[in-house]
Amino acid sequence: MIMAVSFTRYGRLYYLDPGGHSPKVGDKVLVPTDAGPEVAECVWAPQYTSEEITGLPVCEGIAGEEHLTRDETNKRRRAEARSVSKRLIKRHSLPMKVVGVDFLDKENVYTVYFSAPHRVDFRALVRDLARNLRARVELRQIGPRDEARLQGGIGPCGRDLCCATFLKDFEPVSVRMAKDQDLPVNPLRIAGACGRLMCCLKYEHPLYVETRYRMPRSGSRVTTPQGDGTVIGHNVPADTVTVRLDDGGRRCACPSASVCSPRRQHDKMYGAGEDLTE
Repeated sequence: MIMAVSFTRYGRLYYLDPGGHSPKVGDKVLVPTDAGPEVAECVWAPQYTSEEITGLPVCEGIAGEEHLTRDETNKRRRAEARSVSKRLIKRHSLPMKVVGVDFLDKENVYTVYFSAPHRVDFRALVRDLARNLRARVELRQIGPRDEARLQGGIGPCGRDLCCATFLKDFEPVSVRMAKDQDLPVNPLRIAGACGRLMCCLKYEHPLYVETRYRMPRSGSRVTTPQGDGTVIGHNVPADTVTVRLDDGGRRCACPSASVCSPRRQHDKMYGAGEDLTE
């Protein structure tokens, strides 16, 4: 059994072992963390999975009234710390941008995440923050990718950012991956919200390499249901190839299996098989 929760609305998903609990979508549950149980919202109700998954943290049950009250108090304190941080940064004239704030109520510690174009001397700012918030304050500078993860947003594809939803780690991305996927080497087309190369170029790359190896190459002569022609393009997500027909130069999009010679030979010898949809 596995379930998914999120600490913020439309935020990154965290997977849990439901244990003996059966929360519904929208229920507030307790998630074990290093700082103690924290309140999160159930996004996926517990369900069976065919894969063997071990090592997941176990849900500690439905959040009670005292947990919800504590969570609301911590949210207010984080919002207050964010406002105070912005005001003091402006007063100190520092080139910093507050991205997020964490608060551990048991230790009375604030962690302020910020972005900046270069290293910043924030020693005086830390002292003022600690004096105003009456707590210990830590400032951590983060990069553009982590900034996009914390802030969230919509990517060029129109969906929520991968880094803010399901990606756990940032892996190196190269321009070569964009070329292998027939994408224009244009920063405006292959850059994400963070300004760096899109993360999807990395985890989608193996699919393109595998599919291109299986599909006929551009310039290959193939036989399609509409006649003979030459391959002039590929559509990996749709698993189709674009063929220019010899008859009049028309273009057609054909499933890769219909122009794959080994597949056609197999179907000719053994038959195409029964249509399971009928």
